[in-house]
Amino acid sequence: MQRAYLDCEFTSLDPYYELISLALVIPNGPEFYVEIEDGWILSDCSNFVQKVVLPLLDLDKYGRTQSQAADELQQWLSQFDGLEIISDAPQWDWPLLVRLAGPDGLPKGVVSSSITYADQAQMAHLVFPHHALRDARLIADFVESIRNRQLG
Repeated sequence: MQRAYLDCEFTSLDPYYELISLALVIPNGPEFYVEIEDGWILSDCSNFVQKVVLPLLDLDKYGRTQSQAADELQQWLSQFDGLEIISDAPQWDWPLLVRLAGPDGLPKGVVSSSITYADQAQMAHLVFPHHALRDARLIADFVESIRNRQLG
């Protein structure tokens, strides 16, 4: 089963948070990245998101409506027979992925996973830019390097 690393940026750390960007990275494989143009408004964004996250967006290149992003996500996911989606913050990221997938849900064979507490502790020194694609790449590289050391 392939492994993909998920990271999302969203409006705030409150129960009514909305998706801003989402990335799925398969180590040494395909990537999926979108920035959502609708569904959130600036006033819903925390000060941190306004100062750190939003300036990193490139909506001209990656911007999609939620509907477009959902279609592209389903198309991207359909290339896999099975996919383990790993997140360092599944309590925040997984609901956003499921919501973006839309009423049809995620394809059969897509499963959720999270980074172990031990791996998260080792990740504490990493500096995340708070850009979903860059963060997902960083998480993927780090966790895969740990896995490779453990295997061999």
